[in-house]
Amino acid sequence: MKLKNQVLHRTHKKPIVWDAFFKENSKPKQLVIFCHGYKGFKDWGSWNLVAEHFSNEDLFFVKFNFSHNGGTIENPLDFPDLDAFAENNYSKELEDLDSILDFILSENFEYENEINKTNVTLIGHSRGGGICIIKTSEDKRITKLITWASICDFEKRTATTGGLDKWRENGVKYVLNGRTKQQMPHNFQFYENFIENKARLHIESAVKTIIQPFMIIHAKDDPSVKFEEAEALHAWNTKNKLVSIGNSNHVFDASHPWGNTKLPKALQTVVNNSFDFIKK
Repeated sequence: MKLKNQVLHRTHKKPIVWDAFFKENSKPKQLVIFCHGYKGFKDWGSWNLVAEHFSNEDLFFVKFNFSHNGGTIENPLDFPDLDAFAENNYSKELEDLDSILDFILSENFEYENEINKTNVTLIGHSRGGGICIIKTSEDKRITKLITWASICDFEKRTATTGGLDKWRENGVKYVLNGRTKQQMPHNFQFYENFIENKARLHIESAVKTIIQPFMIIHAKDDPSVKFEEAEALHAWNTKNKLVSIGNSNHVFDASHPWGNTKLPKALQTVVNNSFDFIKK
């Protein structure tokens, strides 16, 4: 069963577009919720193929677009709504993840009988990994956590060395999207929101409080988020498990668009390790 481009409407908040992949057999399945990263979206690259692999393992796999990731209901791919992207921040992403959890785990969810509500795994890629770490530290509904190429620090990605005054003065700064060639806007509210919620958004503190089983998967040669960040996550809570992937990159050799019917070898290794951890 594939539920594609479903819409979760919320009062006075932007809607969330989500997918679910699962075998419809009325047997409660472990729930896996996937969070994409910065300048990402639920249908990027091989994420749909990844979802199929999880479904084939008899897991209930959900992925979604953060409400302010730049996508729309009509076009959930890429970034047609840069005004929304400009108003995104970490707090909104945490709120979005909470909304998805509340919705999928509610008694009103249409496929409630397909889910084991006592077995919930979060998987986050890159910045989504940081979001999942914070959420896992706060929410007892989460029973396992897996990060793929996760960041270990929000602060150094929020403040801009030498550019903070200019950002404040202009009210916006731009980051080039190398693939789409769009200038991606970040309104100054992004920085203000981080400062207001700095304690909550401290990943190191969150990692140290996590009691759920936690697996960190990271490519040794990741050029975007260095392997040292995975080592830091592991050092802050040595009860977790660190898995290194050799000869790969930040997206484990996937790309967008992905036309192959097979996952790249590195990403298949990531998926297999995730299966083993979830089912253990």
